[in-house]
Amino acid sequence: MKIKKKRIIILLCAAAAVTAWIAFCGYQWCWGPFSLLHDIKTNNHPGNAPVYGLENTERLPDSPLRGKTVVFLGSSVTCGSASGGVSFADYLAVRHDFHSIKEAVPGTTLVDTGASSYISRLDRLETDKADLFICQLSTNDATQNIPLGAVSESFEPAAFDTSTVAGAIEYILASARQRWDCPVVFYTNPRYDSEAYGDMVALLEEIAGKWDIYVIDFWNDAPFNDLSAEERSLYMADAIHPTQAGYSLWWMPKMEEVMLAAAEG
Repeated sequence: MKIKKKRIIILLCAAAAVTAWIAFCGYQWCWGPFSLLHDIKTNNHPGNAPVYGLENTERLPDSPLRGKTVVFLGSSVTCGSASGGVSFADYLAVRHDFHSIKEAVPGTTLVDTGASSYISRLDRLETDKADLFICQLSTNDATQNIPLGAVSESFEPAAFDTSTVAGAIEYILASARQRWDCPVVFYTNPRYDSEAYGDMVALLEEIAGKWDIYVIDFWNDAPFNDLSAEERSLYMADAIHPTQAGYSLWWMPKMEEVMLAAAEG
């Protein structure tokens, strides 16, 4: 009986530890069943104050993007996980009056790990038209230590190893080209403490040369990353996720510049 009781106590302690870890992931990174805890954490952040709300976005008359369809594929940064579900994609859609398709799920990877991966969601995306395709270089692949792989000589989707970062990126590019034949923009996160993500950025630059796509390289943009402590506190909810102030004041001008260049050819 004592051994059985001891086993039950161990199992209960293990269950409590796992639950606590999952709750922490929800609170810190907006992952899993406790993701609402992250909303509670970020709702009162100064960078999410009403003054930075979507309704205060200044419209750009006669934008070249007006009436166009822009597809956004990504994870938590594209979703706006630390900013009430509002991201740069939403600000830009309001400012330029285009139709936005925001396919963004927090915690997901480029590589094909299941139904929620970038590849699986792209394959299921039901739209026959895209005038511009914007894709996030996910931080989750770096966090999960996904193999980088190597750039292929092929341009055919079936040739790529989608269990690697390189193969997943190339599959996404090939699929977008075949489906929509529109300009493609990949964007990276700004600098944070991740050697693995830096390797992914370098890989993306190599792939971009092969596929002739646009890259918004926040990672290597030294002036962009040169923030004061006060600015960083306002613009970022954590090391990875911007606030509404971060998206609207810090990210949007750079995103807008490249998107307009891509749209105008």
